[in-house]
Amino acid sequence: MNSENKNPTPHRIELQPGLYSWCTCGLSQKNPFCDGSHHEAEGVFRSLKFEVTETKTVSLCTCKLTSNPPFCDGSHKSL
Repeated sequence: MNSENKNPTPHRIELQPGLYSWCTCGLSQKNPFCDGSHHEAEGVFRSLKFEVTETKTVSLCTCKLTSNPPFCDGSHKSL
């Protein structure tokens, strides 16, 4: 995944059960969640849909370098 807006800090958040869209382009004003900004970005970006089945606290990647999207894997530490 590539990003125009690399933010080295993961977004720690409690998510309720439901469907979510993770931003892959880095342009979203609601990062780490998609707001449709990828439609304006150069390149081919699509949001990554993921489902949460139970309430849990997660760290969502904002640097877009994770090998386990949408979750942070510590890749931001190499920036």
